[in-house]
Amino acid sequence: MSKTVTNLTKPTNKRYQILGLVFISVVINYLDRSNISVAAKALSEDLDLDKIKMGLIFSAFGWTYASLQIPGGILVDKIKARVLYAIILTLWSVATLLQGLVNSFSALVGLRASIGVFEAPSFPINNAIATKWFPEEERASAIAFYTSGQYIGLAFLTPLLAYIQTALGWRGLFVVSGIVGIVWAVVWYVFYRDPHQHKSVNKEELAHIEKGETPVKQERKPFKWDDLKYAFIYKKLWGLYLGQFCLGSTFIFFLTWFPTYLQEQKGIDLVKSGIVGSIPFFGAFLGVIISGLLSDRLIKRGVSKEIARKTPVIAGLLLSSSIIFANYTTSTTLTIAFLTLAFFGTGFASIAWVFVSTIAPKEHIGLIGGVFNLMGGLSAVIVPLVVGILAKNGNFEPALLFIGTIAVIGFLAYVFLVGKIERIQIETTEK
Repeated sequence: MSKTVTNLTKPTNKRYQILGLVFISVVINYLDRSNISVAAKALSEDLDLDKIKMGLIFSAFGWTYASLQIPGGILVDKIKARVLYAIILTLWSVATLLQGLVNSFSALVGLRASIGVFEAPSFPINNAIATKWFPEEERASAIAFYTSGQYIGLAFLTPLLAYIQTALGWRGLFVVSGIVGIVWAVVWYVFYRDPHQHKSVNKEELAHIEKGETPVKQERKPFKWDDLKYAFIYKKLWGLYLGQFCLGSTFIFFLTWFPTYLQEQKGIDLVKSGIVGSIPFFGAFLGVIISGLLSDRLIKRGVSKEIARKTPVIAGLLLSSSIIFANYTTSTTLTIAFLTLAFFGTGFASIAWVFVSTIAPKEHIGLIGGVFNLMGGLSAVIVPLVVGILAKNGNFEPALLFIGTIAVIGFLAYVFLVGKIERIQIETTEK
């Protein structure tokens, strides 16, 4: 008897290794954004900086980060991720390191602004990589996983950053952070490739990645200024933009003023604030992981995108407003509980990037991602300044009310402005 041999090649799983690279890059990205919040109290005392000046230092990152999102998104569409990410990682890490060597308010503002310049393309790159490497049915989980790096990284690193500062001072904290990023830039360049250029990816995995829609075009067309209109003429995109600003507002509070809030409003010392302050970040991490897995599972079960994708974001923004309840307790335990619930909500809503992958025209994913992140980045400009003004006398209660109200506005934006979840087809809209 002759035997029938079935030659079935299993798809490789290199996309998960690539996702790991993106995850670590996100951790380092947020390490270099947030280390100044840990250093803030000692830095402000050492350099004699009041809350208004610290608010300006915190927001300086946001000025350039937000304003360069559109150019950053354009760069993502035109330059390979392998090259662009390695360059910007190196540059923002050098700027981070230099913060440990300066002695003036103006120098800190300049360096924080330069970090915003070099980090501006980072999340459009992340989103473009997720779009290239993952099929639609896995994309929310992929985005949730790398987005979780900003939460789980800080959850584990906040106590470590506090310890480093205790051992080496706030200057040593910046130097160590910068060195880590420079090393990682080299690792990224050595190991990252796009799917069709990655020698370890077989054709079965490529077919899986491209399942369900036309593959991302490898052709890179010249940018035309007329392309900008596609980022601004759709109501559903404006709903996403407003929602991202509101979502970012809660996150920016935790990224900047949160340690100072714990130390000054609640009287918790640096080391203890580093420990208890990590709990809300774990909450946010759980939120984003649960959200991504739940959303993709609903998609696989045939649930509509309107429910599967929008429900976690809407519910998360509503939960984020619970930060207001921290104003009505003097218990440290209850305070951390309310803050953790609010940050869990922020994490739960953080798969919002999946809408860029799903809705944006294929030709302009980087551009739309840039505008989307621009709107989120504006929160990094406005929120630190507003909180600094509202809390200038040491009372953070008006600031928490402000953050909670913004979260409710984001909830309303998704309910009333974001319509059917489907990709925008330029050819159709131009007829």
